This record gives sequence, C-alpha cells and structure tokens, in this order.
Amino acid sequence: MTHSVWLIVVGGAIVVAATLLRFLRNSGHSRVRLRRSVILFVPYAAAAALVLSQPSFGGGAWLDGIRVLADLLALLLAVNLSALIVFDLVLMTLRLRVPDILHDLIVAAAYIVVMVWLMHRTGVNLASIVATSAVATAVIGLSLQSTLGSVIGGLALQVDDSLNEGDWIELENGKQGQVKKVRWRHTVIETRDWDTLLVPNNQLLSQTIKILGKRHGQPVQHRMWVYFHVDFRTPPADVIRVVGKALNAPLPGVASEPKPNTVCLDLARDHKESYALYATRYWLTDLAKDDPTSSLVRERIFAALKRAEIPLAIPAATLFVSNDDLERTKRKQREALSRILRALAEVELFRTLSEEELEQLAGAVRVAPFAAGEVVTRQGAKANWLYVLTEGSVDVCVTSSSGRLQKVNSLNAPAFFGEMALMTGAPREATVVAVDDIECLRVDRSAFRRLLETRPEIAREVAAVLAERKIELEAVKEHLDAAARSKRVEGERHRILSAVQDFFALKD
Repeated sequence: MTHSVWLIVVGGAIVVAATLLRFLRNSGHSRVRLRRSVILFVPYAAAAALVLSQPSFGGGAWLDGIRVLADLLALLLAVNLSALIVFDLVLMTLRLRVPDILHDLIVAAAYIVVMVWLMHRTGVNLASIVATSAVATAVIGLSLQSTLGSVIGGLALQVDDSLNEGDWIELENGKQGQVKKVRWRHTVIETRDWDTLLVPNNQLLSQTIKILGKRHGQPVQHRMWVYFHVDFRTPPADVIRVVGKALNAPLPGVASEPKPNTVCLDLARDHKESYALYATRYWLTDLAKDDPTSSLVRERIFAALKRAEIPLAIPAATLFVSNDDLERTKRKQREALSRILRALAEVELFRTLSEEELEQLAGAVRVAPFAAGEVVTRQGAKANWLYVLTEGSVDVCVTSSSGRLQKVNSLNAPAFFGEMALMTGAPREATVVAVDDIECLRVDRSAFRRLLETRPEIAREVAAVLAERKIELEAVKEHLDAAARSKRVEGERHRILSAVQDFFALKD
C-alpha cells in the first residue's frame, strides 16, 4: 500500500475511532491511546510527504533514511490503531475488560516484531545486534531487579484479576484507600484523607491485602461498628429493642440487607462498672462515606434512646457512697421480705398457710429473674424448686413425638408452676419458657419440707388445691358435669396426697 493511500486510510481510521469513542463514552485511557496515534500520525504525515515528493529532491542517503522512518511510523500506527480497535472498541462493546498492563505488553511486543521485521527487510545484521543486546539486557536486568519485580507484580495483579480499579483495600499497616490505577511499577491508592499512596507492586504481592466489602455474588458493602454506652441498670433487652426499632427505617448509605443490629458487648470493661458497652453493626454501601454514615447512625441511636428515656452513660467516674448501718440493713431486709410475703399470699397454692408459715417459707425464697426466651424449667429434669411468677408471662410447652416443643398453655403473673414435680418428686412434666423479661420467686424443696414437718396437715390442704387445679382443666376439655368433676377431684386429691406423703416421708 502506497503512502498516499495509507495516509488517507490512517487519517480516516483516526477520525472514525475518535467518533466511536466519543459515542461509546469510553474511559480516559482510551482517549490517551487515541492521542498517541494522533501524535504518531503527525511525523508520519511529514515523512510520507517527503517520500511522495521524492522527484523534487532527487535522491540520496538521507531520503532512504526518511523512507525507512516513514515505513516504521506507518507500522507503529498500524499496531496502535489495531490495538485501539480491538481493545477499546470491540472488547469494550462486548463488555470484556482487558488489564491495561496486558494491553501495553501486547502493543510493546508488536512494536518489537514490526521493528525486527523492518530491520530484516532493510538488510540490518540482526545476529550482531542480538549478541550485543543479550549482554546489555543481563546487565540492565541485574541493576533493575527491584523495578522488574514491581513490573512483573503489576502484570500479575491485573492478569489474575485479584485487584481491580475501584476496589477499596486495607494494607497490613491499617491504611485504607481506593485503587485508582495499577501501573507498571506501582499501584495508585487514594485514601480518605485526600492523600495518594504509591505502593510498589512487589510489596502488594508480598503482603496480605484486605479487599473491603467484596464477597462473591454479593453487592459491595462493608460492615461497620458504632459503639455506645448505657447505664448498666437499663436492661440490655430494652436498649436493643429501642435501637433496633429506630434503625428499621432506611438510612442513606446503610444497606437494607443484612439489616442493622445491636448487641451488648460487655456489662463492665476496664474498671468502668457503671455502664454497659453496646455496638450497632450496619453494612456500609458507599465505602467512601464511612464517617458521615456512622454519624447518621449515631444520630438515630441518640434520638431513639432519648425518646425512650434511656440515658447514655455519663463519661465520668462515679462514687457510690452508702451508709449501711445495721438499722438500714434490717429495714431493707424487712422491705424485701414484705414484698415476697405479698407475692406468696396471692398464690392459690399457699392460701391456707398462716402468716407465720408464710414468713417461714419466705425466708428461704430467692428472687430469680429470666430474660425473654430463656428456659425456666425443662421437661424431664429433676425438680428442686417451685416457681412463683410475679412479673411477666411464660409459655408452657411439651415435647411432641417429633422432638419439637409444642405450646399447650400460657401463664401470666401472678401464677405458679413446677408444683407437681416439687411436691411428688416426679420429673418436670413440661418446659416453661419466658415470653418476655420475667421475675420469679424460687421456693426451695427443703424449705417446704421443713414446713410440712412442722404441720403435716398442710399436705392435705396443698393436695386439695393441686387436685382442684388439675381437674378443672380436665373438666373443660372433657365437658364433665358437677358430679363427675367432684368424684374425680376426690380421687385425684387422694392420689396427690399419697404421693406427697411418700416423697416427704410423712405419716398419715
């Protein structure tokens, strides 16, 4: 192809490529490559013009040199335009991205091939050049060993697609930033501090790099932690519920899935016994806006706690001074005993006990709180306590044949449960689970034994109450009339009384 035709072809190809790149809105790298072709085209056009005007200048060695230069520039232009068409038009249209380093490597190899071919065509002795270049290459390779390592590292990073432009990464020293460019020698990383890190590629390959927010098959989002403190006297369940409800509403920069959640990390840490440590975990969708998004989450948490009248812990050391003299201690004990007595008196099981007997029983009672979802008693377990429910509600469940818990009843305070196992020694008949935060009084078996030993006839009274309670449920299920109900109550009373007397070794 003559230079005149080649000038027209190359010029037209550059114009078409520029139009298509503008239409496809390709990256700045593509425009840089197009600019490189334009820069090559200018000296080629000048050299071609001199070659075409050869008759005007006559001949000469200098004109042969211009002709070789024109051929070389034409070949380089052909390589550049071919790479531009393949990598920046065809592959980009097919949404196939080839690493920049691989593009540059292919173009450089093509440059070498066309230059060798051109030298061979013009009669240059390639053997002497290869021998000389081998020695020079060895010397250069030894002196530039570190640089070559970085070059190979950059090629490896892009070829295996382990690190891409736009990824947010964390280095081993804790620095975080976004990868802007993987160059031949180094990788350009822009941090959130408006700084730019130039990390040699061989160093990136020799350390563990954390790619933030990147998980196979999942959107890019990174888990963040927001810590806060609340006075430990506020139940953790209340704090978690209030904050969780507030974070259900959408927040800019916070992923909807997984949902934000709050956990209680510690009740006391670093000698700070006056407050509990909490953390809200959320997933950040825009990794460049970590602190602003965390600030929005803190605003939401603060408003939710203030709305619920839950104070944040005061960041100061607090000294609690109390005058625990004997009189004050006794007064507190009397108040606690009075509260327990009132709770026991409301329970049907103990309605026949005298005030002295209730006081005797109350002395051995312990307060037992349970959080929502906790198992209070488990079916089949040995019974050591009877529970009096003073606050909250529980579900009574039994294990089905398939091994799953099945709810059969619910109890609301004031109520009691676990009485049959305690009084007869039989294993627990059901599993009792706290529906919400509850408070129970735990009556020890040994305390009840002492009470029965003092007045054995209590066994009859208790047996009557337990029989009434059990048959009342059966009467509803089986639609018993009054006579059948009375007969069954009497029989059940005798059975329970016999079991109680046998278990506690009481004489009739």
